[in-house]
Amino acid sequence: MRPKTRPSTDNQVQFSPLGEGATLMQANFTDYAFERHSHDCYAIGVTTHGTQQFRCKGREYVSRAGELVMFNPDEDHDGDRGSSAGFAYSIWYLPVALVRECMDADAGLAGSLYFSAPHLRDLRMAERFGNLSTLLQRGDGEPMRDEVLMQEFIGTLLSRHGERPRQHTAPRRVNIGRLVRVKDYIRAHFRQQLTVTELATVAGLSRAHFARAFNAAFHTPPHVFLNAVRIAHAQRLMRLDMPLAMVAADCGFTDQSHFSRRFKGSVGASPAEWRSATIRNRGETAKGFQNYREA
Repeated sequence: MRPKTRPSTDNQVQFSPLGEGATLMQANFTDYAFERHSHDCYAIGVTTHGTQQFRCKGREYVSRAGELVMFNPDEDHDGDRGSSAGFAYSIWYLPVALVRECMDADAGLAGSLYFSAPHLRDLRMAERFGNLSTLLQRGDGEPMRDEVLMQEFIGTLLSRHGERPRQHTAPRRVNIGRLVRVKDYIRAHFRQQLTVTELATVAGLSRAHFARAFNAAFHTPPHVFLNAVRIAHAQRLMRLDMPLAMVAADCGFTDQSHFSRRFKGSVGASPAEWRSATIRNRGETAKGFQNYREA
């Protein structure tokens, strides 16, 4: 399935590293739509212009300017404009480890790693997000200050809108451990052309039963989870400046065209655009690629 895109020269995407492994994405889309996808990290953002609509956890949401959007790791969603005017937004992609470090047991945040609502209206936090994004993007040589401010923001957001992570539950008569085993299997074999039959065998279920059980337990179908694992690995390789054709092959995509479609459908930018925007030190990345080849 091709990503839901409509060609335009007005779609603009910019990526900026924020430190601590976090990335800021600023996008302005007039006629672009994301395919159904997920991320292996947290995504916290604010709609800055227009209206965007998306589907997450079986529900339709509409986010207007000044409203927050928040996605948990592996939580599948799509995204599209809510009107002909398009929409713009800024979003942070935050490693799970970074969010976990922001928990403060003394403040009652221990275990508060789960956002129950992917969309909410909190004008105070939205304004704070925008101001902090501008400060972090500027990068004026105050890394310790930036780290503290980012952690304070995440901690405040968790205290206002976070919950303890819910235990994944499988449908009746299905042991959740079987499905967790499938996720581990996908992470270990994502380079292969996996099939539903193969994954169902790992789970010890019929094909039809497996697909329903996986989706019910994790709120994402197995093919979307597989794509997220591949995209995350592709981003790591592109930071090493590996040629895109090699990235595609190493991640299990059938060819570079297939890789580009899936990447843009999930990230909002082509692999070349993403790499150009995120790589800053070409010498270090080239050295990293050489080390990867020799390993």
